[in-house]
Amino acid sequence: MPATTSLKQFWSAARAAAAAGELLKLTLSKPVYGSSDLPRNRYGRLVEIKGRTLLQITHRYADREEVKNHPINEGLALMENALGTDYYNADLFSTTEKFSLILSRKGNARVLRQPALHPRPRPDVSLPKLKDLVVTDHNREKHRDIPADRPYLQHLGITNARGEVLRDGKRKFKQINKFVEIIAALLREHPLPDDAHIVDMGSGSGYLTFALYDHLVNTLDLNVRITGVELRPKLVEKCAHIANKNGFKNLTFVEGYIDDFKPKKIDMLIALHACDTATDDALYKGIVAKAEIMVVAPCCQKQVRRDMEVPADLKPLLGNGILLERQAAMLTDGMRALLLEAEGYKTKLFEFIPLEHTAKNVMITAVKGRKRPKALEEFRTLRKRFGVKKHYLRKLIKQEKAKA
Repeated sequence: MPATTSLKQFWSAARAAAAAGELLKLTLSKPVYGSSDLPRNRYGRLVEIKGRTLLQITHRYADREEVKNHPINEGLALMENALGTDYYNADLFSTTEKFSLILSRKGNARVLRQPALHPRPRPDVSLPKLKDLVVTDHNREKHRDIPADRPYLQHLGITNARGEVLRDGKRKFKQINKFVEIIAALLREHPLPDDAHIVDMGSGSGYLTFALYDHLVNTLDLNVRITGVELRPKLVEKCAHIANKNGFKNLTFVEGYIDDFKPKKIDMLIALHACDTATDDALYKGIVAKAEIMVVAPCCQKQVRRDMEVPADLKPLLGNGILLERQAAMLTDGMRALLLEAEGYKTKLFEFIPLEHTAKNVMITAVKGRKRPKALEEFRTLRKRFGVKKHYLRKLIKQEKAKA
């Protein structure tokens, strides 16, 4: 549907709902790509202050919220002017329906209208009073980059047919949005070239892969291709079917090992929860391909653990098995980051998933930049300190340099 027609329908429905006192919520989200000074979203609702019905608009920034009250028509006009210029998505919740509008930079629009999931009586006699406008952590609606109404989420078993997150899908839904948020931040710092190829090594059931494709292509309107590489043929077949069903033409899935996949280019490499040295295999492939961005979440860091020796002065601390295991994991990933920095990447290590969901919660991001010569010296110091005779990623890099 042409964007101009969709916009007229949307704002006509918004004004009608406001005039009838049936407007429950109006949100603008998905800021224009690269506009870091904009609020992450804008949230409007009807409130009653000193006997007047106003449209209260909350501007949600990453570190604060700003609330302003406007006459209804004036507030709607402000929201209307921002849609399509500052924001790409809009959602209208009324007592009768949910009306969603998704715009692209190419001027296309996608519309979704559905009955209200939980219809309410007209709120004209029970609008929030000024004293009730305090927002708490319990009633604040969290902004999501990937809304729960995406059809592929239902196909993946995360939501139901009404776009509601299933109990067993809540953890995955949070992980999806956190992952997309991380990738979007990396791309603001280091944009990919046009027609970039993104490879997800060990894509598994594909829920992160689908969400990333949806966000980059349908929300940010980027020209990218994504390939999921997975060893299990049934998962490859399932994901390929879901991609086709959702019209994701530049999202493909192939069967095979990380070592065997040899594309012409890799602009971004992703490897989440690749076990033990499989993370090193993925990083090595990204280094050789001169990938612009790499994102890995390692697990089962066994290779260094088997090879390391605890320094005598640290034995009182690391004599306990679980502490030694955690030290080995930190050492493994710290040494990986140093090797990446030596190869010309700027790295960050941080918690990806809250610890209560999984202990495998460390993520390493690497963005192409300048080599840091001291990084290799620091790597060697750590290796000597903990008696690590070999590090698998270092071995792969040395073998590659020997070929040159």
